[in-house]
Amino acid sequence: MDNLRCSWCLGSPEYIHYHDTEWGIPIYDDHSLFECIVLESAQAGLSWITILRKREGYRAAFHDFNPQKVANMTEQDVTRLLQDESIVRHRAKIEATINNAKAFLKIVDEFGSFSDYFWAFSDHKVIDNHPKTLQDVPALTELSTRFSKDLKKRGFKFLGATTCYAFMQATGMVNDHVMSCTARKGNKS
Repeated sequence: MDNLRCSWCLGSPEYIHYHDTEWGIPIYDDHSLFECIVLESAQAGLSWITILRKREGYRAAFHDFNPQKVANMTEQDVTRLLQDESIVRHRAKIEATINNAKAFLKIVDEFGSFSDYFWAFSDHKVIDNHPKTLQDVPALTELSTRFSKDLKKRGFKFLGATTCYAFMQATGMVNDHVMSCTARKGNKS
């Protein structure tokens, strides 16, 4: 069955599980979208498997991805988290998570939900690409660049165009499962 999956996920059971049960499935609830923002921004410059393996640590460290609680974290929390081996101990990324929670909540106030804001970038539709191989999948697009620029304008950090494209893939705005992948069948909206 492995030849029927996207090849990027075949390196570990965690990758396969994530690919089969989460990646590319459209997400519309703000809590899950905030979790993805936290994890994708933490991943910048690292492998995704590193972040997947630390996901439970992030869940514990950042209040089960509750943006209100994360936005209220203090410098004392940052100092404490720099000692927490269950997450990536990178001061700027920890501070960015707290900062991004505040920016996330401003978007919720302005648009009613982060989901409405986010999905408006694709006219509330899944962008169904048809890659034959992994080499056909871009690292970034004009849309991810526009989304990244808007996030930056709103104060977000560690969410460049490539990270934003990965976020768009992970949250199902973009379906980049290769054509032969069995997961494509479950990703129609």
